[in-house]
Amino acid sequence: MSRADRRRQAKASGRGAGTLDGLRKALETASVPGTPKPVLDRTRAILLTYFDTSVMQGKSYTQIVKELAEGLPATGIAAVELQQGGTPQGLACAAGCAFCCILTGDDGGTITEHEAKALYTALAPLAGQSDGRSWHPKACPSLDPETRACRAYERRPMICRSYVSVSAQACEKVSMEQDADGPGVLAAQTTYLVAHSLARVALKGIAKVNTFGMSEIAQAAVEGDSEAEALKRARHNPRSLDDERKRNTEGYLSALGH
Repeated sequence: MSRADRRRQAKASGRGAGTLDGLRKALETASVPGTPKPVLDRTRAILLTYFDTSVMQGKSYTQIVKELAEGLPATGIAAVELQQGGTPQGLACAAGCAFCCILTGDDGGTITEHEAKALYTALAPLAGQSDGRSWHPKACPSLDPETRACRAYERRPMICRSYVSVSAQACEKVSMEQDADGPGVLAAQTTYLVAHSLARVALKGIAKVNTFGMSEIAQAAVEGDSEAEALKRARHNPRSLDDERKRNTEGYLSALGH
C-alpha cells in the first residue's frame, strides 16, 4: 500500500470506513441518486454478497478495496446476470457485423479499470498493426480491419457484451448517428454501472474509483503506449460515470414505459 493509500485509509478509519465492518456499512448506506429503487436495492444486495463472500475467503481489507475500486465486482456481477438471463431471441448480431463498434459517443465507451487493463493486455501484442480505424475512422481499434472481428473478444468489456440488436440495418443507421429502432442495452449494463457507482460512494476518501474510455485504451495499446500511459491517456473525468449511469437509467425507465 502506498503512502497516499495509507493516509486515505487513516482518514477513512476516523469515520469508521477504514475497517471491514466500516466498509460494509458504507456499502449498505451508499446513495446513488436517480437510480430506480428496485435496481439499487437488488444491486446493493448482490454487492454485499460479494463483500461477505470475499471476507469468508480471507481477503484483506486492502484487497477488497482494490477490487471494488478497479471494478472487478461490478463486472463480475453483471457477467453473472448476463449468463443467467440467457441470449435474447431474434438477435441480428453476428461475426463481422461491426456497426456497433463504430463509436459515436463522446466518452469512447465507459469501462472500469479492471476492464481497461484486460483490454490493454489483449491488444498490446498487436502494436503497430493495422486496426479497425482502417475500415472506419471512428471504429474501435480492437477490430481486425479485414474481417471486422474483435481481436479482444474474450476480454471485451461489459458495454460490448450487453449491447444487442435485432436489426443490422438499424445498427448501420445508428453508426451514422441516425435514429433507428433495433439496438438496445441489456439490463446487466445498468447493474454494472450502479454497482460501480455504489463502490465509488462507499470508497470516498479511501480509494479513487475511475472509469476509462474504451476506444482510448484500445488506441493506446495498438500504438505501443505502456499500460500506465494508456490508463493516464484514457482516464475519464469524475463526472463521466454519473453521466453514463444517468443516460443508461433514462433508457432503462423508457424501456419499462415510465
